[in-house]
Amino acid sequence: MARKNETLINLLTQVPWWISVVLAAIFYVVLKFIVPALQFQSLALKGIINAAPQLAHLVAFVILIPAPVAAFNAWRKRKLLHRQKDINSIRSLSWREFEELVAEAYRRQGYTVIENPGYGPDGGIDLVLKKDGNLVLIQCKQWRANKVGVNIIREMYGVMIAKHASGVMVITSGLFTQEAKNFATGKPIDLVEGIQLVNLIRNIQKRPTCVPKSTESNICPKCGAEMILRTAQKGRNVGHKFWGCSNFPKCRTTLAYKG
Repeated sequence: MARKNETLINLLTQVPWWISVVLAAIFYVVLKFIVPALQFQSLALKGIINAAPQLAHLVAFVILIPAPVAAFNAWRKRKLLHRQKDINSIRSLSWREFEELVAEAYRRQGYTVIENPGYGPDGGIDLVLKKDGNLVLIQCKQWRANKVGVNIIREMYGVMIAKHASGVMVITSGLFTQEAKNFATGKPIDLVEGIQLVNLIRNIQKRPTCVPKSTESNICPKCGAEMILRTAQKGRNVGHKFWGCSNFPKCRTTLAYKG
């Protein structure tokens, strides 16, 4: 899902810093100890095997380079989230900062977040969320004046079907047209407007940075309200527990209960 011109080094700057450390250790052990123990008849392969131990330190060092960059990026994005005061501070962000803010908000809720995956003809999807086996595509719209129209929602719905995703979210610092809201009704499409995003960020700001996984579902990913453990009273899941938004029926977001 990465862009074609992404390199391993670039990708490692976007993931937690410790991944670089683990990969560096793995490459070092493989090149230093495992590869030299292999036996081949080919002279070319024997040459590679003989050179592997000498390359171990260099390869490990190169893979470690992104670690401090990744650590700095993580710190910067946490600061970005905690700097936000209201809708005006969010609307003053650049489009790139807006995407990073949204990414950090969902990362803090326990999602695995892939930034700039490169879907679609225009670079398309800005974020991909993964959690509990579900894949959700996000497009961020840092629109201050115009409302987000139905055409964008239709395009996102098409991408969701083509990519076999579980759902789609379109997040804006502004508003959606009524036609866009009507189209999203009854579909796995969440439309998050500016005020909803503000509420979501405020709730995350109140929480500690490290949150036990058992409590990660207690914030609604759409409106930021508290999620309440409910029991289905009808339908095929009657008697089963699930997380439901406390803003119901205004917000109908539900999450699976893993207890």
